[in-house]
Amino acid sequence: MRKQRRRGSRALAGAVAVTAALGVAGCGVLGGSPAASKSERARATQAVRVWDRSPASIAAVGDSITRGFDACTVLSDCPEVSWATGTSDQVDSLAVRLLGRARAADHSWNYAETGARMADLPGQMVDAVVRRPQLVTVMVGANDACRTSVRAMTSVADFRAEFEDALGTLRRSLPKTQVYVASVPNLKRLWSEGRTNPLGKQVWKLGICPSMLADADDLTSAATVRRDKVQQRVEEYNKVLEEVCAKDRRCRFDGGAVYAYRFGTGQLSRWDWFHPSTDGQSKLAAIAYRAITAQEPLT
Repeated sequence: MRKQRRRGSRALAGAVAVTAALGVAGCGVLGGSPAASKSERARATQAVRVWDRSPASIAAVGDSITRGFDACTVLSDCPEVSWATGTSDQVDSLAVRLLGRARAADHSWNYAETGARMADLPGQMVDAVVRRPQLVTVMVGANDACRTSVRAMTSVADFRAEFEDALGTLRRSLPKTQVYVASVPNLKRLWSEGRTNPLGKQVWKLGICPSMLADADDLTSAATVRRDKVQQRVEEYNKVLEEVCAKDRRCRFDGGAVYAYRFGTGQLSRWDWFHPSTDGQSKLAAIAYRAITAQEPLT
């Protein structure tokens, strides 16, 4: 993930309000609840309906994963297989699933950058806003943990402030645009899977995620502690993504689905055994589609 250059309350609150309005003690939908007035039920229903499960346009922001890095050729972007906006039949991207292949070609845009960190997200949002998309997908954070050392990782406080800045940039121009936020992948699992491949480990030496991948076969206590610290930071980043997104009624976090997904060797790049392969990109598209089209937010 080399450097090239440079999301009211969450709909879950509405779902809880609807549950109260409809009555968890057996009151029917048509009958209503004696404890809830018509206006309360109307507000609860409106809160749930804020989320549009079939947006008409998509802009993607983030890092190398969304650019399809190393999915087609070594050390190169391959946006045609991007989980978010790709056109490849092998991936069936989120844009294709939501918009259809013909419309996806003209109504989806990819502003992600290989090597991008959370600090780069506000700038990408500025670019995305120009297109006035109905949905913005966000997948970023791996590079904040993938630094030259543990000390160089982005602090949790800075990560939160930068994410809030990015969402603020979007909201000032497009207050009704929806946001899908993917969790940061489980980097330690990617190390565990990829280290079984000699070629991948050679590519890792070129500078791919050194905080996690350096000295891939070193299983000493010091190396284990280092990797555990990176993993802990990723988990902290995901908590930030979830918390900040929950404050925006038009933002959906994936519930940790990407982090929890057990990428196997078939879902990893045959070039670096770390970034998603074409099949891995397809799996990310499916995760995003399920989250975006679900009646209620994932938890």
